[in-house]
Amino acid sequence: MIKVELVKLLRRSRTWISVVLTCALPFMVAVFITVTHLVPPPGQGSAFLSAVLQDGALYPAAALALVLPVFLPVAVAVVAGDSIAGEAATGTLRYLLVRPVGRTRLLVAKLISVVVYVLLVVLAVTFTAYATGVFLLGPSQAAAVGQAPGGAVPGGAAAPGLAGQAPTAGQAAGGAVTSLSGAPLSLLQLTERTAGAIAFITVSMLGVAAIALFLSTITDSALGSALGALAALVASEVLVTLNAATVVQPYLPTRYWLAWIDFFRDPIVWRNIERGFAVQGVYVVVFLAASWAHFATKDITS
Repeated sequence: MIKVELVKLLRRSRTWISVVLTCALPFMVAVFITVTHLVPPPGQGSAFLSAVLQDGALYPAAALALVLPVFLPVAVAVVAGDSIAGEAATGTLRYLLVRPVGRTRLLVAKLISVVVYVLLVVLAVTFTAYATGVFLLGPSQAAAVGQAPGGAVPGGAAAPGLAGQAPTAGQAAGGAVTSLSGAPLSLLQLTERTAGAIAFITVSMLGVAAIALFLSTITDSALGSALGALAALVASEVLVTLNAATVVQPYLPTRYWLAWIDFFRDPIVWRNIERGFAVQGVYVVVFLAASWAHFATKDITS
């Protein structure tokens, strides 16, 4: 059953169109930056933006930040919302359950296909953004952040990192990249932290998928399920910015969505990352349990 669902997922043109469109946004942004050269100088603008634009190897972080607020949740909500409701709308759900296929088994197969889709999109964005960043934006700048003109650093000392001299602490050396905190990261550290960010975003999107899957079990409209999940996310985003909702903000599904950026600091700031994992874990468990409870007793003959 799981194999059947995975084959259906990979054969649908919608799957690949959504992946291509999601990867297209970071690519177009990188092209515009390369053509216009509108890059904020060090010390100005967003520290995160300045860091990723000075080092193409960090561009996957910027790409994930671009697609996370809107494009990725929409794609995940559409796929998860269609998982059960789509089968019900086309009339195939009744025939699936008439066969000796348990409802729990079917729901698990649908869930696994959604997880595979989330990983597919996130990994596609990460790898295409890395290739785009290295090719268009290039490696890290030769000068360290905060280096004064003429090769001097603040305080009058000669600036290291020039020809024949050792690099500064903020300058990437030996193939390393510069973290958002200014300290260098080896390529191994960058790979490990990117993997952590991918895991965090995947779990966050599984929270979206769990909400959409639950709505998919209580309605025959795939569009309604997706819109319902997106409405919940929009409401969460509004409450996150509302001062009057301070009490509930730590428990909202979108509250810690961007906490994965802390993986690219040195040292890693774990507080919001751990809270983000915990909050999303609760949403995943609660809504998957609700999906199973409702789907196990759902009347498919009506």
